[in-house]
Amino acid sequence: MDINQLKKEFADLEKQLQNSLVTSNPEKLKEISRRYNELKEIMDKVKQLEIIEEEINENEAALRTGDSELKELAEAESVELNDKKQILKKEIEELLNPADPLDKKNVIMEIRAGTGGEESALFASNLFRMYSRYAENQNWKTKILNSNRTGIGGFKEIIFEISGQQVYGNLKYESGTHRVQRIPETEKSGRIHTSAATVAVLPEAEEVDIEIKPEDLKIDVYRAGGHGGQSVNTTDSAVRITHLPNNIVVSCQDERSQLQNKIKAMQILRSRLLAAEEEKRQKEISTTRKNQIGTGDRSEKIRTYNFPQDRVTDHRIKTNWHGLDKIMAGEIEEILDKLKESDKTIK
Repeated sequence: MDINQLKKEFADLEKQLQNSLVTSNPEKLKEISRRYNELKEIMDKVKQLEIIEEEINENEAALRTGDSELKELAEAESVELNDKKQILKKEIEELLNPADPLDKKNVIMEIRAGTGGEESALFASNLFRMYSRYAENQNWKTKILNSNRTGIGGFKEIIFEISGQQVYGNLKYESGTHRVQRIPETEKSGRIHTSAATVAVLPEAEEVDIEIKPEDLKIDVYRAGGHGGQSVNTTDSAVRITHLPNNIVVSCQDERSQLQNKIKAMQILRSRLLAAEEEKRQKEISTTRKNQIGTGDRSEKIRTYNFPQDRVTDHRIKTNWHGLDKIMAGEIEEILDKLKESDKTIK
C-alpha cells in the first residue's frame, strides 16, 4: 500500500470517528480507533518527512545562487537534513512492514514470585511497578486482570494488560527469570539474599486470532478470597477455565461479577494459546540462528538486579547498567533499545 492510499484511509477513519453510529458502538469504535492510532504514528512521520524534503528543496535552490556564504550554510544544513530524511524513511518502512507482525499488539504480562519466599513476592511487586511506570511514560494504559497479593504488599502472581502502540514490539524480550540480590526488608541480620520472579509477555490475542471451541473448555466457578484466606465475596464470582487440549488453566477473581471474570479469563487464555503458537514458531526459526536474544522461556535467567552494587546485568547481551533506582522507577528504555538493537544483528 502506498502513502497516498494510507492518507486517504486515515482521512476516512477521522470522519468515521466523528460519526455517531461509530461512537455509539463500542466494538466498532475500538476497532476503528486502533487502526487510526496505528496510521497516526505513520502519518506523523510522513508529515515530518515532507517538511524535511521541503527544506532540502529550499537548500538546493540556495545552492544555485551565487552567494558563497549562503551556499556554505546550505551545504552544511543539507547533510543534516539528508541524514534525518534517511532515518525517517527507515522508520516509516519499518512501521509499514514490521519484522514481526505481532509487534503492534497489546500485551498480557504475567509476573510470578519464584524462589525466595516473601522477598520474591515483594520483587514481583517491584517489577509490576517498573513496567507500570514505563507504560505510563509511553502513554500506554495498564489494567490488572488478576492478582494474588501477600500480606506485606507483594504479589505471588499478578496478570495485567498493557495497551498502546507497538507494546509487544517493545516488551517481548522481557520474558524470563529476573533475579534480585539485595538485603530484604524482612532480613534483620543484614545478609544479602538472592531471589527471583518470572515474567511472561504474551501478545494479546483477539477472537479472530485464536479459535476456541466451547467443547474444549471446562469452566468452574467458586467463591473469591483475599490473601490470608479472608472472604472478599459472598457469591461464586471467581472463574477457573481449563483448556482441555492444552491443559492450560486460567483463574480470575478480581472482579465482583462472574461474567467479568469470565471475560478476563478468556482474554488471558486466548493470549496464552497465541503465545504457545508463537513459541513453537520461534523454536523452528531458532534452528537457523546461531544465537537468540531470548526464547520467551520463563526458566531462562535473563537479568540480575544487584542492589548493593547498584547494577543491572542482562545476561543475554552481557551488558551492565547503573542507576537501579531510576530503572526500578520505569526508566528502562535504554535496556529495551539495546536488546532490540542486538536482536537485529543476530541472524
